[in-house]
Amino acid sequence: MSVATTSNLTVKYGTFTALSDITLEIPEGCVGLLGPNGAGKTTLLKAFLGFLDPAAGSGTVLGLDIQASGREIRQRVGLMPEQDCHIPGMTAVGFVAFAGELAGMPSEQALRRAHEVLEYCGLGEARYRNVETYSTGMKQRIKLAQAIVHGPKLLLLDEPTNGLDPAGRVQMLDLIRSVTHGKGVNAIVSSHLLPDVERVCDHVLVLAGGKVRSSGLIKELKRLEGHPVDVELREASEEFARQVEAAGAKLLSAERSVYRIQMPGLPEETAAQVMRAAQAAGAQVRGFHVAERSLEEAFMEALGG
Repeated sequence: MSVATTSNLTVKYGTFTALSDITLEIPEGCVGLLGPNGAGKTTLLKAFLGFLDPAAGSGTVLGLDIQASGREIRQRVGLMPEQDCHIPGMTAVGFVAFAGELAGMPSEQALRRAHEVLEYCGLGEARYRNVETYSTGMKQRIKLAQAIVHGPKLLLLDEPTNGLDPAGRVQMLDLIRSVTHGKGVNAIVSSHLLPDVERVCDHVLVLAGGKVRSSGLIKELKRLEGHPVDVELREASEEFARQVEAAGAKLLSAERSVYRIQMPGLPEETAAQVMRAAQAAGAQVRGFHVAERSLEEAFMEALGG
């Protein structure tokens, strides 16, 4: 099932085309929205929330039309915007409770949930402080708290680690994982930080120049053509190299005792052939895994770099 879709969606700001004829389906789970600055990531999130009037095409979020049902979508979705969104003079608990009421919660329920989510996000002891006195890390966490206060089934997280130091980034990403994984909560995480997306997401969608450049499971995008494998031996063996080549394999590289091998078959079939070659060469296999590229390499390929 898809949590969001678009069909030939085009969004313009005056004469500038921010999204151009985009057709996509965003699956359930945690999906990373990747792209350089100006790629159209934030515009796509705004379109999903019904804030923009498309020049052409259509879209849905949780089965609701983005043009006809914007208000209902915003009540059922949690948004963590890139920019600070607190209201000066309000305490944290007052602000988060207010966000819950905006989503349609009764005031007493919103206040109770505000206390719960602030505790969950590590802000329990600071809940009665004015938000403008918060540090950058605390402001990021309160943005997450107000996004989840009403129990949405979909979160839109726009640069959730923006401005955080390494420790703060890890804490925020761990919070996102705890909110989404195994709890029936879906998320679209917009970021230009690939390690952050890889830490919390299973799928990615790459945007550039207002167009979709690539999409799919991260593990599939990182897979190398031909399914090569890396084999680590206890020690280097020229005889092993000869044996695998005699079996019809291509030896792509050999560095010390690690061999990258490509065979005309699936990795499971390659494993059996590798073990036979090692046995024939009297070599001991210490490690075997399917070789893959980094997400950054897959991302750059999607951008044409």
